[in-house]
Amino acid sequence: MRFDSDGRMFSTAIFPAAKIAHEDIPDPARKFLQQAYETLHAPDAAAVMAGSAVDAMLKAHKLVDGSLYSRIDDALKQNLLTDGMAKWAHSVRLGSNRPRHADEKRPHVSADEARQSVEFAEALGNFLFVLTAKIDRGIKAAEEAEKSPAT
Repeated sequence: MRFDSDGRMFSTAIFPAAKIAHEDIPDPARKFLQQAYETLHAPDAAAVMAGSAVDAMLKAHKLVDGSLYSRIDDALKQNLLTDGMAKWAHSVRLGSNRPRHADEKRPHVSADEARQSVEFAEALGNFLFVLTAKIDRGIKAAEEAEKSPAT
């Protein structure tokens, strides 16, 4: 904390730092993921945003036909997702459906369920986009280094 010229306290930093969805994740998936981070205090909202982020990530990979259920299965068939990832994606899908459709028996998700859904959406974004972009940048840098004369 510091004080300004009028003697008022102000924050110089917040710990832990707020999470920011990685820039390598394309919109609208990045915006949904960011909203999921920002709504973890409201588990139903975070679960819905995590489900929307997962859906948008699959659509960014040209999986646009049918329901989210079928897009997850298609991603598994195309080896975009492992079997475990597909199972977790279905869990996120079901969790986001409960508040969105006001499920009569279990309309709300717990804070832990919401956190796990957001963690999956983040991990999926890192796997499908961030890691791929880092690999592509690394390959490009290596190729450019090979073309440059040694100094």
